[in-house]
Amino acid sequence: MDTGQLSPAGTVDRYLHLCEDRELDRAQRLLAPSPRIVFPTGAVYGSLPEMVADQRGRYRWVRKHRTRFHTGTGPDGLVTVTSLGTLYGVDLRDRPFEGVRYVDVFVLRDGLIAEQHVFNDLSDCGISSPVRG
Repeated sequence: MDTGQLSPAGTVDRYLHLCEDRELDRAQRLLAPSPRIVFPTGAVYGSLPEMVADQRGRYRWVRKHRTRFHTGTGPDGLVTVTSLGTLYGVDLRDRPFEGVRYVDVFVLRDGLIAEQHVFNDLSDCGISSPVRG
């Protein structure tokens, strides 16, 4: 996928939309080879299918209200984009939730996402915990 027309924040926003819509093949094209996707549990994934398979069973679905993007470039030339906002969705008990804070930090190399670090309050809100008897 040509990201030349997208800003770094635009690339991140497009990637997040594609992930939410489960267009994983298209989203994967916005990732650099051998990406590093890190979740709050400490789990590290090298692809979207691997991440989706492992995250299954934490909630029915989740989407993001993206409120802000912050972009910066380090001395190494890598671009960092931070996306802030809230999560909403449906938990495993079919209860809707909203207003759960999240921060995603992305590192882009040559216009593609090389790293994604996910931080959110889902566990603190009891949402991403497996359903117990």
